[in-house]
Amino acid sequence: MTTTETFLLALSLILGLPWLIWRVGRTDTYVPLVVIQIGLGVVMGPGIFGAIAPTVHAALFPQPVMAALNGIAWWAVMLFVWIAGVELDVAQAWRSRRDSWITAALALIAPLILGSFAAWFIVQRPGWIGGHGAHWQAALGIGMACAVTALPILVLFMDRLTILRQPLGQRVLRYASLDDIALWSVLAIILLDWGRLERQLAFVLIFPLAAWALRRIMTRLGGQDRLYVAILCVALLGFAADWAGLHFMVGAFLAGAIMDRDWFDQKSFDLLRDHLLMTIMPVFFLSTGLRTQWTLGGAEVFAVAAILLVASVCGKMAGVAVAGRWLGWKRGEASLIGWLLQTKALIMIIFANILLDRDIISSGMFTALLLMALASTALTIPMVRSRIGMAALTPTIDPEKSE
Repeated sequence: MTTTETFLLALSLILGLPWLIWRVGRTDTYVPLVVIQIGLGVVMGPGIFGAIAPTVHAALFPQPVMAALNGIAWWAVMLFVWIAGVELDVAQAWRSRRDSWITAALALIAPLILGSFAAWFIVQRPGWIGGHGAHWQAALGIGMACAVTALPILVLFMDRLTILRQPLGQRVLRYASLDDIALWSVLAIILLDWGRLERQLAFVLIFPLAAWALRRIMTRLGGQDRLYVAILCVALLGFAADWAGLHFMVGAFLAGAIMDRDWFDQKSFDLLRDHLLMTIMPVFFLSTGLRTQWTLGGAEVFAVAAILLVASVCGKMAGVAVAGRWLGWKRGEASLIGWLLQTKALIMIIFANILLDRDIISSGMFTALLLMALASTALTIPMVRSRIGMAALTPTIDPEKSE
């Protein structure tokens, strides 16, 4: 077959097979499509499908096809990260700052400490740290991966659970939004490149001016022009961040964070997110799965994934429980919020991809983190469904009025 034919065949598998499993198996109530897409990407990677049928795997995913798929994946994930940035509502978080900051801080710090502590001992063994990563970078990065919440996937889950527009859903979005800001801030510290320090300082100094100018321009535009300029900024800021030695996804997130959510029609924006998930994000999920490696042995990788999963779940639940007692939430609310914030999937995979790209973690650790993200995200829906009730829809306190 020609490269074009192989590419289209691979694309057909990427788009068709997860949807078929999801539709025929009717898994949406307990395993959403996005989890199946990521999981199938792992199965189709070199560690499983490549080991079972190496000739077929090599024929389906030769280097030219992988290069084309990676290009689509880069752009897909940049747009999705941009959407996550736009979803941030810093002004709302400020209005309910006591509830938002205490909860977001504890929900992030507890799993970060527990995950970093576990990671510190794991990376002492050979094979878990990348060639260009210091132990503190790897431990902090892995700890942050244990603490992160995937805001875009969280939005999808809460929409399916019919709590997105409820008071509780809006509170959870504020907590996750603040933690997203912390995620990218920690990533900037981890990726600090002394060889490109001048460029990074230039980026930090110029970015506020560029953001101010962009906001002035955007307020004068409307309709399709505003959306077109916004997407153009994703590419430009992605280039600027990557040139500065950070990562193009950092730039994509910042491009969204400086924009106001109400600049875009809510229904159209939700459709854009859903269409991205349907059309091109599966390519990113598969290309991520194709990077999984089992060179350290499957049992060892699964063991590390399990340790990190325990650190993530225990840390998140403990942090939110402390916040609930501090702020006087009613019984059961902390558990529900803790499991919602356990959603990792996309953002953690993006974060782990960046650590792998920068050679801070090894491919074995990347695989363990990917498995941890899958397990954590797959647990969210069933655990939340079992806890949803009137407590989820009518919270005891109104954080905005309590300020």
